[in-house]
Amino acid sequence: MGFRPFVHRLACSLGLAGWVENSNQGVLVEVEGEPSRLDEFDRRLIEERPPRAVVQGLEVSHLDPLGYAGFEIRRSDVSGEPRALLVPDIATCADCLRELHDPRDRRHRYPFTNCTNCGPRYSITLGLPYDRARTSMARFTMCRLCRSEYEDPSDRRFHAEPNACPECGPQLALWDLSGRALATRESALDAAVEALRAGRILAVK
Repeated sequence: MGFRPFVHRLACSLGLAGWVENSNQGVLVEVEGEPSRLDEFDRRLIEERPPRAVVQGLEVSHLDPLGYAGFEIRRSDVSGEPRALLVPDIATCADCLRELHDPRDRRHRYPFTNCTNCGPRYSITLGLPYDRARTSMARFTMCRLCRSEYEDPSDRRFHAEPNACPECGPQLALWDLSGRALATRESALDAAVEALRAGRILAVK
C-alpha cells in the first residue's frame, strides 16, 4: 500500500523525528516533535493515507523523547504472532500504465512494472511482515536504477518491495508441456497470442 513511505514523507514534511517499521502486528510508528505538529501528524495520518490503505485500528501511547536525529524506515520486526492482514494484489495504476506504453521509458512494455500504489502483494508473499525478503521477489537483485528509486523518498517506488525492471526483474517465458522454454520476453508474449489465435489452450502462471 505504500504506507511506510507515506509515513516517512509525512513525518519529514512536519519536521518530526523517529521511525516507522512493519511488524507482525501491523505498522509501528514512533515520532518526536512539537505537540502541535504531532497532533497534525495524527490527523493527516488518517486523512491523507494512501488510497488503498485501510486503518482498522489506531493505538497511541505517549513516551519520553529519545532525541532522534531524523526519521527513518526501519528493518521489519518479525517477532510475535502474525496478526497483520495480508494486502491484496492491486491493479496497475495510471502512472505505471503511462510508463508501460511510453517507448522512451525504460519500463516500456515490461509486464511486471509496479510501484507503491499498485502491483502484486498477496500472490508473491511467502511470510509476514511484508518485505521483499519474504516474497518471491527475494531472488531478484535490484539494479542500480531500481535501487535508487527504492531508496529515494521523493520517488513513488520508495520502498516498493516488488520494484523491478527489464534489467533486473522477472521475465516472461513460454513453455511446452514438458517444461521446455520455447520463447522468452517479448517473443513469449507474441507466441502466446498466436497460440490462442490458433485455438490452442494456454495456461498462465
